[in-house]
Amino acid sequence: MAMSGILSADDIKKALDAFAAVDSFDHKKFFEMIGLKAKSAEDVKRVFTVLDADNSGYIEEEELKFVLKGFAKNGRDLTDKETKSFLKAADKDGDGKIGVDEFAALVKE
Repeated sequence: MAMSGILSADDIKKALDAFAAVDSFDHKKFFEMIGLKAKSAEDVKRVFTVLDADNSGYIEEEELKFVLKGFAKNGRDLTDKETKSFLKAADKDGDGKIGVDEFAALVKE
């Protein structure tokens, strides 16, 4: 499933361009720019499913590094610093990975 079936390709491109610089990624602004904050809980779960590359039911740190590529093939990799910051913000139960409920809560923050 492609993100373009859930989100606007133009919004995704604008958001990726806005965070093209290394260490500039801000998940709150990104989710707002791509229009995910305004989407239904079902759409947020669909986005989570796309980002969960190994279909484990979680987005692990290694998958998080490539999260922008989940939105568009030309998205950049997150730096280690950005990845750790994103994981820390989302991982409320401290298990080192992001579950669907944690992801949904993070998007709606």
